[in-house]
Amino acid sequence: MRMPGWAGSGRPGRDLALAGASLVGGLAVYGVGLQPQFPWAPDVPRACFLLPLLAVSVAVGLRRVATRTGLAVGTVAVLADAALGVSVGGTVIYTQVLYDTCVYGPPRVRRWLLRVTVGLSVGSTALGLLVWGWRGAGVGVPFALLGVLPVVTGVSVRQYRDQAAAERARAEQTARLVELDRRQAVLAERARMARELHDVVANQLSAVALHATAVLAAPGLDRPQVEAALRVIRESSVQGMAEMRQLVGLLREPSVDPVQEATRVRLAELDRLLARMAAAGLRVRTTVAGRPRPLPVGVDLAAYRIVQESLTNALRHGRGTAELTVAYGPTEVVVTVENPVRADGSGVATAGAGLPGGGAGLIGMRERATLLDGEFTGGLRDGCWRVRATLPTGASA
Repeated sequence: MRMPGWAGSGRPGRDLALAGASLVGGLAVYGVGLQPQFPWAPDVPRACFLLPLLAVSVAVGLRRVATRTGLAVGTVAVLADAALGVSVGGTVIYTQVLYDTCVYGPPRVRRWLLRVTVGLSVGSTALGLLVWGWRGAGVGVPFALLGVLPVVTGVSVRQYRDQAAAERARAEQTARLVELDRRQAVLAERARMARELHDVVANQLSAVALHATAVLAAPGLDRPQVEAALRVIRESSVQGMAEMRQLVGLLREPSVDPVQEATRVRLAELDRLLARMAAAGLRVRTTVAGRPRPLPVGVDLAAYRIVQESLTNALRHGRGTAELTVAYGPTEVVVTVENPVRADGSGVATAGAGLPGGGAGLIGMRERATLLDGEFTGGLRDGCWRVRATLPTGASA
């Protein structure tokens, strides 16, 4: 059976219900006539025990809203009850006050109550031994049962609750960290996909747009020139479609080996890229320094994409020439692409002036180098646009 809403955990109604139940139980004990236990004031009317009983029941109702006030009211009430001769009902209800104080009160009050109750138990036992000998050893038992036991129980319950709260907080923090890691992983994957899509699509479409614009801008071209431009457009389109198909297949089929699919293009296949650039009208002078060797998967793909993006930018914004340098070092590979920048107002009819860039290429190249703990620089230098990427490859074999 479910508890009503007003009597739920932590609700004031629950405290009032417990206080009322304590009062009813105390009145039942009062009706049985279990007071006083020690009639050192036999002339006191029994009705006088009702006032301490009511006060200690009110102290139970204050257990959450005013814990220390409830403890003070309950202590005064039980002392008054003891002065009248001690009643069973008031004494038992006071144990609930001690327990609630340890569960809901501050740590300082818990420690103080533990010291006081243990001191009273030990002191009363010692006093009984001194006065009545071994027969007086039982004097401290009531103090232990009615004082030490509820306090120790309340302290233990509070410790368990604090530990459970700490575990819940730790679990919530762990869940938040997991969610942050998941979001970062999603963002990283989206950024990787954006780089691949840009490198696969934008570079090929740039060549297509350049030659299509060149044909439209020069209506007097003869048939061989038009066929050459269309041939470059077709080759760029086919190459872009092939790479796009590989990327889409990798995303659709998790069973495909991502290393094999992602490395279909590599630095060793620059000849094909340079041939397409030459057909598109970009003359590239290539220099290879050091001894070529197999590179790690990520480095191989990143170096190829950086060269591809740099040459595409040179085709769009340069003067038709570029210099490519690939330097193999002991622990790194360095690719450098440098091309003269087209000046404003030039009369060169290369269709690149009408194709503004969005800056995604430079961002993608820098991200590729950064992910590999490499270095990337790109900018104007002595009238030329220079891109340089240093990619660590690890110790040489």
